[in-house]
Amino acid sequence: MIYLKSPEEIEKMTRACRIVAEVLEYLKGFVRMGITTKEIENFAEDRIRSLGGIPAFKGYRGYPANICISVNEEVVHGIPSSRKLVEGDIVSIDLGVYMDGFYGDGAITLSVGKIDEETGKLLTAAEEALYLGIDNAVEGKRISDISYAIQKHVEDKGFSVVRLFVGHGIGRELHEEPQIPNYGAPGQGPRLKEGMTLAIEPMVNAGTHEVKILSDGWTAVTGDGKKSAHFEHTVLVTSNKPRILTKCN
Repeated sequence: MIYLKSPEEIEKMTRACRIVAEVLEYLKGFVRMGITTKEIENFAEDRIRSLGGIPAFKGYRGYPANICISVNEEVVHGIPSSRKLVEGDIVSIDLGVYMDGFYGDGAITLSVGKIDEETGKLLTAAEEALYLGIDNAVEGKRISDISYAIQKHVEDKGFSVVRLFVGHGIGRELHEEPQIPNYGAPGQGPRLKEGMTLAIEPMVNAGTHEVKILSDGWTAVTGDGKKSAHFEHTVLVTSNKPRILTKCN
């Protein structure tokens, strides 16, 4: 079932999403050569709690950390560790916040020092695809209009979209209906209605769209070892333009 949120529910959800946005912005200042992904997680947890939120991922379906940090060929669900970042890495940070009965979810991919040209193009294509998908999150369109916009842009740029993992509805639960694939023909799936809240999240690979799960049971990596980028916003569908909830200011 797809839940439409009331104005009061949207206001509560906005507060959780604002923390997501502020923490992701805050973490940009900590991603650098020599820092460990565990240290980034600690900074994130402290900041989330100081703002009145609760990290949403810890213990969710057994996940062992407060946020997900995926480096280079890691697509999603990377577990923070003692791994130190080095120049040329890209690091995807995915975090959720629970507050006042509602969730917010967002992700960014950042570069560490100087990256090569092809990796820069990957990051740009993934972020552009996110916003093209969001542009289609308006009342009257269908879920796959979001999917198609993302896939077309990514593939036009010479990259691929991950198919094993998808975006999702969000609200009182971290994952709600509908699922939002990052691929597919337009004009399919549920029709969008004002009050729907969606976590739109293209995961874009430099090579094949295929992924595999490592022995930790969580970390997904690209099937060919090439790099991957991940961007995500929580978005409110309106009758006019979509409203990005996980955005500062």
